[in-house]
Amino acid sequence: MMCDYFDAVGESIEFLIALGSLVGALGLIIGIIGWLSLGQFQRHKMIGVIMGSVVLLVLCGASTGFKYFHIYH
Repeated sequence: MMCDYFDAVGESIEFLIALGSLVGALGLIIGIIGWLSLGQFQRHKMIGVIMGSVVLLVLCGASTGFKYFHIYH
């Protein structure tokens, strides 16, 4: 019974890491597009989005989400 609980917790953590990887990749793409196309004030916000996305990609791994959700082989 305890093994089932720890397996479920492990799978949940793996899912959250994969989700963080995808959110980081999406945030990086949106941040770069926004940084290139928005005005000066919004550009500072997009730099924050890019930095947060890079942190997520470093912590969660760049390709973890793509492998977990079978997006790209």
